[in-house]
Amino acid sequence: MSGSVTLSGPMTEGARHRLISGRAFLFWTLEGAECMSDQELAVTPLNALHRELGGKMVPFAGYDMPVQFPAGILKEHLHTRSAAGLFDVSHMGQAWLIAEDGADPAIAFESLVPADVQSLEPGQQRYSQLLNDTGGILDDLMVTRPIAALGRDRLYLVVNAACKDQDLPHIAKALKGRIRVEPLEDRALIALQGPKASDVAARLFGPALATMPFMSQTVVEFDGIDLWISRSGYTGEDGYEISVPNDQAEALARLLLGDPTVEPIGLGARDSLRLEAGLCLYGHDIDTTTSPIEAGLLWSIGKRRRQEGGFPGADIVQKQIAEGATRKRVGILPDGRAPAREGTLILDADGGTEIGQITSGGFGPTVGGPVAMGYVPIDYAKPGTPVFLSVRGKSLPATITKMPFVPPGFFRG
Repeated sequence: MSGSVTLSGPMTEGARHRLISGRAFLFWTLEGAECMSDQELAVTPLNALHRELGGKMVPFAGYDMPVQFPAGILKEHLHTRSAAGLFDVSHMGQAWLIAEDGADPAIAFESLVPADVQSLEPGQQRYSQLLNDTGGILDDLMVTRPIAALGRDRLYLVVNAACKDQDLPHIAKALKGRIRVEPLEDRALIALQGPKASDVAARLFGPALATMPFMSQTVVEFDGIDLWISRSGYTGEDGYEISVPNDQAEALARLLLGDPTVEPIGLGARDSLRLEAGLCLYGHDIDTTTSPIEAGLLWSIGKRRRQEGGFPGADIVQKQIAEGATRKRVGILPDGRAPAREGTLILDADGGTEIGQITSGGFGPTVGGPVAMGYVPIDYAKPGTPVFLSVRGKSLPATITKMPFVPPGFFRG
C-alpha cells in the first residue's frame, strides 16, 4: 500500500549515542546452524539503521545482523526487562499458506504439525512444530488464522530464519494440490518487547492494542499502511511482533525509537532474554533428535490432536504422552558464577557418570548468575535434584530447577 510513516518526535539520545561497551554474557550462537546453507549474507530493511545506531554486525542465519548496540548486551537485556526493546526479526520467514481445494487450510496443515490449528478463530495465533516421521522437530513456528480482511482461505506462518529455505519447500511438497505456499518477501518483521511495550503501542496505534489478547493478531491501518500486529514474542515479556511492508520498516522503527522508553536491542540480548524465559532455540534445545514431549512442549499439542494423531511421528509422540519420555529438557542453576555453555557435560550427583549435556547456557542478567538448560534422564529431572557440570575440566555443583528462570510478563487480560 502507498503512504509513509512520519516521526512524531526525535530519536532518544541513548538510541544514537550510547558509548558504554557491553560485555557479551552469553557466547552468542547461530540460530539453527545446521539448517543453514552456503550463501552470501542478506540484509534486512533495517540494516542501514542498525549501522547508524552503532550496531555490531555479525553473520546470523545467512543475514548481516546486529548482535549488540553501543549500550552492550547486559544493558540491552535489562532495559527490555524494565521498559521496551526494539528487535529486528525481519530475517524470520513469513508466508501465506493458501488453500487450493476450497477446504479449510488448517485441515491440510494439521497433517504436518501436532497443534490444533482447526480450532483457531480469526485473529488467533498458536505455537507448533514441523515434525518428521520419528517425532523429531524439523523446526518450530507460529501459525495464525488471520482476520477475515486478510483472507478466509489462508493461514499466516512465521518460521525460523535459518530453516525457512527448507521449511517452505517441505510444506509445499507435502501439501501440493491442497496448499499453496507464498513467501512474504515484501514484508519486514519488528518486535517490540517489554513491560512498557503496551503503553508505547497504545499511544502510537490506538488504545485497543493495550487490551489485545496474548497470542492474537490484528491489522492496524497506520498512516496509509497496514500493520499486522500480533501480541507475542521471544523474550518472556509482554510485547508485539509487527509485520510491515519493507519500504516502511525503517520509518516505523524510527518512530518507535522516538519514544523515550524504547531502545534498539541486538541478538545477544534476545538470546539471554529467551534463555531466562526458558524458551527453546531451534538447533540447540530442539532439533530432529528431540520430540515435543522430551522438550517439555506437550502444552502446544491440543487435546484432540493428542487423541487423534494424524501428524508425522504421532505414534511415537502419543506413546510418550501415555508412558512418559525417557528424558526431559530441564532448567539448571550452576552454583557460583561460572556459566555452563552449550555442550557442557551434565554428571550425576556423585560426579562420576555422564547423564546429559547442556543445550543452552550463559549468564542471566536478571537472575544475576549463570543459567542453563539441557536434557537429562527422567529419573534426574525432578526440581531440586543435585548434579555436577564438567566446566573446563572441573566438576562444579548445580541443581535441576523449574523454568522459566524469571517470572513471565505475558499479558493475560
